[in-house]
Amino acid sequence: MIDLHCHSFHSDGTDAPERLPHFAEAIGLTALALTDHDTVDGLPAFLAQQPFVKVRLLAGTELSCHFMGKSLHVLGLLVDPHDARFAKRLVELRSRREDRNQRLLARLNGLGVSLTFEAIQAEADSPLISRVHVAKALVTSGTFGTIQEAFSKLLGDGKPGCVPREELSPKEAALWIREAGGVPLVAHPGRFAGPSFRWDEAMTELRQEGMAGFETVYGDYGPQEEAYFRALADRLGMVESGGSDYHGHNKPGVALGGGRKGIRVPDAFLEGIERNQARGDWN
Repeated sequence: MIDLHCHSFHSDGTDAPERLPHFAEAIGLTALALTDHDTVDGLPAFLAQQPFVKVRLLAGTELSCHFMGKSLHVLGLLVDPHDARFAKRLVELRSRREDRNQRLLARLNGLGVSLTFEAIQAEADSPLISRVHVAKALVTSGTFGTIQEAFSKLLGDGKPGCVPREELSPKEAALWIREAGGVPLVAHPGRFAGPSFRWDEAMTELRQEGMAGFETVYGDYGPQEEAYFRALADRLGMVESGGSDYHGHNKPGVALGGGRKGIRVPDAFLEGIERNQARGDWN
């Protein structure tokens, strides 16, 4: 089995990128993709482990987009980590993230939450600061008991402390990823909206925007969700992907390779993604 979605401390995970290949080797994965948010900074250390492991190591990233009034995440698998234009675009995205972080801190202070940027930075192992680091700082300060509580009560989408940032459109994200030699795929679509959301209509539109496929097997999916999304991909003729969304200690209970529900992502998914890449299939 494979895992095409995990994070290191270069975004909001807790593990060094060079350790992840060895974790994957130990559990018998045949392929692993590192997909840190808005960065490829962890890829050199990650890919440098290839001579020492049998598991195939793949380059990726995860971009945040704005779609239908919500934040949608898009995986860029098999991107060229040395693509200069892509690297420059990711720097721009991180600048937008930094601006959002400052506005988020101001929002929290305005809500009466005593927190400093230095306290948030102390929770991060890299320059990239995300909401999970804010959540960890709130736990350290005693404001909340867990990261999950901080998100459910204050930082999650639609909550009082949530501050949106300027995000890409799916079409822009797909273009950036394709121009960097990769394949754009919607990450964990079942986590984008509630159970009544019409994913058949949304995914048809996203396909027109350039998405090659989506995660049909995901670390938090139950059997019904997985069956639904696999059937939808088949019906729409879109590429299937899957992964655990492993973040180390920042997502307790989510295991590399298996997620929270003990998923198994088949090797055939990677074959389909590679065929799409080879065709240069821009939908």
